[in-house]
Order: sequence, then C-alpha cells, then structure tokens
Amino acid sequence: MRTLLVIGIGTGNPEHVTIQAIRALNTVEVVFALDKGREKADLVALRREICARYLTERPYRFVEAQDPERDRNPSDYGATVEAWHAARAALYEAMFERELGADGTGAILVWGDPSLYDSTLRIIDRILERGRLAFQVRVVPGVTSVQALAAGHRIPLNRIGAPILITTGRQIADGLPEGADTTVVMLDGHPRFDHLDPDLTIYWGAYLGTADEILIAGRLGDVAAEIGAVREAARARHGWIMDTYLLRARLRDALTSPAT
Repeated sequence: MRTLLVIGIGTGNPEHVTIQAIRALNTVEVVFALDKGREKADLVALRREICARYLTERPYRFVEAQDPERDRNPSDYGATVEAWHAARAALYEAMFERELGADGTGAILVWGDPSLYDSTLRIIDRILERGRLAFQVRVVPGVTSVQALAAGHRIPLNRIGAPILITTGRQIADGLPEGADTTVVMLDGHPRFDHLDPDLTIYWGAYLGTADEILIAGRLGDVAAEIGAVREAARARHGWIMDTYLLRARLRDALTSPAT
C-alpha cells in the first residue's frame, strides 16, 4: 500500500528539521509540493534545500503542481475555504495516483507543524473519504511559529497557572475575549491594533527562526505603528510575509479579571 508522510519542517530554518523528520525523509521516493507562485518561490526553494541537505540515503523525485487560486478577501470565508480544500484534494489525489507506485512512499513537507493551523491533514482525510485511492498516513511533528516566537523573545508562552488562547486575526477582529491573559495570533494577513487595549504587551515576529527574522516587543500603544511600517517594508522586500504575535494583558488586569 502507498504511504504518505506529512512532515513538519519548522518555520524556515533548515535546522528546525528534527532527527525523526530526517529519518522519515530518507524512506521517501517522492516529495510533493504546491507552487504558490513567483512571490512565494522561497517557500518551495526551502523545501528543496531541506531535501538536498537531508535526503541523502536514496534517490528521490521532487514533484510540484500549481496551488489552486482562492479569494483572499471573500464575502463567504467558509464556502471559499471549502472550495479551495476540495480543489487541493483533487489535485493531490491526481498527483499521488500518477507519481506514487502501489507500494511507494511519498511526503508532503508542511511549514511549522501539521497540527497547528494547517489544512494538509484535512485535505488528506478528504481524499481518503472519497475512497478512490488507498494509502496510509504518518505524521511527523515540527517546530511551530508559536514556539519560535517565544524562543526569539526569550519568554514562556504562559504565566503561572494562566491559560493561552491560540487564534487567528479574523477571530479577534472585534477585540480579545474577556479575561484573555495570553493570546497568540496567527494567520493575520492584515493586522490592525487600533481596536485593542493599548496597554497590552505585544511580542511580534516575522520570518521566525530564519536569517531574516524580525522581532519587536513592547507596549502595544507604543509599538503598533512601528510594527505596521516594518511589516509593510518587509513584505515589499520579500514579496511575502509570515508573522505571528502574542498579546499579553497587564498583570493587574489578569489578576482581577472575572475569568480568572
């Protein structure tokens, strides 16, 4: 039976790749990747670099296909993502069937970790549910941007006994949940901070773990404009940006909140 490995590769630093991931890679004959266009060519190039560096024990093929387009500012977000996942599932299914032998092993290299705000495992489940193509799946975890952010700023993610909320920019468009102590925000394509308490502390990072890493921290009201300007300049320079940030309530607010 075909085997598909879904391997977390960290946030852009080839040294994030774990020993477990390297061992898994060296059982692979085909690596599958979706090309997101010229602006994000660096993302495919990094995957190729990881394979060249670590996949040394056997010959392999690197197979690319064009990632299906999707509307980044849809009127119906759920329906748009559903259609995009369906298109990706059909594309991957065709690639697996065409490129992977009946007993072959292939891999998809996932930015960060496959379990945290990534669609790959849902798309793989969709293919399996169709029942046209049988294969087994193994998942190898990776370093996440959340871990890299905390490491870059030299902070623990949580305060003693306090919860952490990991969410998206879309989910905090109307503000943070009442009583939130530490909130990690991912996938925020257009961050804005003017609706948030300026006395929050923010720890922001982009291109985490790479040579291009940018870190800014401070009182939100003092550094929000700087983050916006630095972010736009970096996006223009690279053609893309991946950033994550952590918002932390003032300690006295956290201690007096009814949620704690």
